[in-house]
This record gives sequence, C-alpha cells and structure tokens, in this order.
Amino acid sequence: MKTRYLVPFLILLSLISLFIGVKDISPLDLFNLSEDKTQVLWISRIPRLVSIVIAGVSMSVIGLIMQQLTRNKFVSPTTAGTMDSARFGILIAMLLFTSSTPIQKITVAFIFALLGTFVFMKILDRIKFKDTIFIPLVGLMYGNVVGSITTFFAYKYDLIQNMSSWLQGDFSMILKGRYELLYISIPLLVISYLYADRFTVAGMGEEFSVNLGLNYKLVVNIGLVLVALVSSIVILTVGTIPFLGLIIPNIVTLYQGDNLKKTLSHTALLGAIFVLFCDILGRIIIYPYEIPIGLTVGVIGSGIFIFLLMKRKAYA
Repeated sequence: MKTRYLVPFLILLSLISLFIGVKDISPLDLFNLSEDKTQVLWISRIPRLVSIVIAGVSMSVIGLIMQQLTRNKFVSPTTAGTMDSARFGILIAMLLFTSSTPIQKITVAFIFALLGTFVFMKILDRIKFKDTIFIPLVGLMYGNVVGSITTFFAYKYDLIQNMSSWLQGDFSMILKGRYELLYISIPLLVISYLYADRFTVAGMGEEFSVNLGLNYKLVVNIGLVLVALVSSIVILTVGTIPFLGLIIPNIVTLYQGDNLKKTLSHTALLGAIFVLFCDILGRIIIYPYEIPIGLTVGVIGSGIFIFLLMKRKAYA
C-alpha cells in the first residue's frame, strides 16, 4: 500500500491496456505505426485508458469522502441512493428535454443525485439504531425504491433501452469526443484534496467539529455536492461502476487509517489500478469479445464487500 509500489503498477497496467484489443498492436509497432493503428490508439485506446483512470480515481475518492462524512465504512454512492437518483435525473432530462446536451443531462442528474443524497442523510439522522451494517442496508433499500420508480417511468415512456446504457458501466463505447466530460472531475478532485482536513474533522461528529470552530454543515454540504456531481459525470459518461467507492476506501483505510489527506492519494491510485485490472480481465476472458466493466467490478467488488461484512467487527 505504498505509493512507490502503486505508481509503477498503475503504469504497467496502463501499458498493458493500450495493447489489448481486437486490433493487434504491439509495443514494437510504436516505432513504426501505420495510419490505421495510429487512429486506433488516438481515437479508442488512449481515450479509453484516460477515462478508466479518471473514473476509477473519481469514484474511489468520493466514496472515501462519503464514508468520512457519514462515519460509516459501508456507505458509498452505490449504497446511499446517489447513483440511482442520478439515473432518475437522467431519465427526467430525457423526458423533459428531448434534445438535451450532455451538460444539461449532467445538470439535471446532479440536482437529482444531490437531492437523493440529502434525503439519505436525513434518513440517517432519524435512524436511532445506527448499526454499521444497518445503515447501508437502508441505503440499498432506498436506492432500490428510486431505481424502481426510474424503471417504471422508463417502461411507461418506452425509454427502457435508452436507460439500460446507464445501468451497467461499459468502456467499450468510449471514443475520442465521448469521454471529455470526465475532465470536469479533475478540478473537483483538487477541491476534495483542499478540503481533506475539514472532511476529516467533520467525520468526528457535529459537536466535536463545532467545538473546533468548523462550519460543520457547510463542509458536509460541500462534500455532498462533490459526491453528487462526480457521480453524475461518471454515470453519464461510462455508466454505473458498482462497489468501487465502497471497497477501495475500506482497503486503504485498513492500512493507512482515517486521515483523509493521508489516504486520498492511495485511494486514488488503488481505485485506478482496480478498475484497470477489471477492465483488462473483462477484455481477455472471452477475447475477442469483452465483458462490461460494471459486471467484472460488480462480481469482484461484491465478493470483497461480503468479506468486509463478515469481518465487520475487526474492520468497521
């Protein structure tokens, strides 16, 4: 879990990712690229690699922020209704603004994701029995209710096929010109780093934070805005990547502790590595076909999630 090991491993997986695909490109071809191989690299492989890294980093970091603010290791955008609310927002954008641009869809999805997350936080405040496992189960039930409403309206207005593209993450459709919205996540990650110490203090509770002179509600609201906006951007660009914001922060905090500023870089690196590994695995299992990233991350991530649940007394 040291940076000097994570960075070389990330670079190695990135290089492997560039040379895996239906079009055969080897490292030696870089010295004498034909026109079609050059186009494959710049139009498909490099945009795909960049989107994988940004999505992996972004979702892992906002998962860490959410766990810090809710003081629960099993809360993430997947288990708090944030993702489901963002998908509902995308559906509303498709219904009300038939010719909406990606920016308009992100705006509507962001509003719904933010409202959905605020509702979850209100539910969290009213729950007296705040068991480590009970809270994310409530979040999953809440997310399923929102998801069911989304599915109902999608069927009613014959948009179920359009919505299915946001139900499962997939990098196979990432091409030049279709992923650039992910760059919006980069300044949001910078803001997350700048507010890392405040998020750490806020994670100690409202009374403790106020005694230290922190504007608790403002810091929590900033954190939730970052979570909602990043979730909307990633869903609209690559789809849902389940459990990523849940398992990566848990693994990192096991080794690095709960200081957000200290764990942020490790969380970002491990998140990118994990998504890259799952993407490479999905591309080689049934080569030349590929398994969507949402499926590979979901299978591996759910296994790790079950392991963490079973070990909750030691790790929660």
